[in-house]
Amino acid sequence: MNSDLNGKVAFINGGSRGIGAATARRLARAGATVAIGYAASASAAHALAADIEAAGGTALAIHADAADAAALTGAIDSVAARFGRLDILVNSAGVLRMGPLHEYALEDFDQTVAVNVRSVFVAAKAAAAHMREGGRIINIGSTNAQRMPFAGGAVYAMSKAALTGLVKGLARDLGSRNITINNVAPGPVDTDMNPAHGDFATALHGLMALPRHGHADEVAAMVAYLAGPEAGFVTGADLLIDGGFAA
Repeated sequence: MNSDLNGKVAFINGGSRGIGAATARRLARAGATVAIGYAASASAAHALAADIEAAGGTALAIHADAADAAALTGAIDSVAARFGRLDILVNSAGVLRMGPLHEYALEDFDQTVAVNVRSVFVAAKAAAAHMREGGRIINIGSTNAQRMPFAGGAVYAMSKAALTGLVKGLARDLGSRNITINNVAPGPVDTDMNPAHGDFATALHGLMALPRHGHADEVAAMVAYLAGPEAGFVTGADLLIDGGFAA
């Protein structure tokens, strides 16, 4: 087991499935105590925590609806109180609502902004209040912030592009405390939201330098690097891991 994160406590906003779950496993293997925030996937979150514990790690599942600012803040506060510290925040919660402008519902717009943008700000503000010098905040963005080659993805692309500006600004706010904040921007990754053999897979692969879906573990590896001691000079960055989708 890699011990780079021994003694660290991580909260993963949206940690029960996909990239969030892979990140929870990776950070736990590196020695971190992991709190897995979930909204609806209670069974998956608790099963993941049990698996990490069975493998010798320390984890718990905690209900934290990313769209509910009070609930999310309360969950982060409770994790910090329980373990006496909070060192790492990973914002992995996200929604994907696609549709052409003339059909796109305002409710879907509001939900996209609430989860993909507002919850990142809410969680960062809550987590930073507990972080000591050397804290790490890592957001899961998207290559679509730089390239959206299909119709119907404007609002999703907007929500992920917003994170680029957010981390550049917050890097300045948090730098004096030696807290870093960065985006990891994946391309197509094999998850429930975007399966490798889904309806759009072939079209996506045709746009890429590496014509395949990425694996959640590959994204988690980049997150683990940013969470670790070797990434102390990286902040305000938007790091692509997209198989050349935006190349």
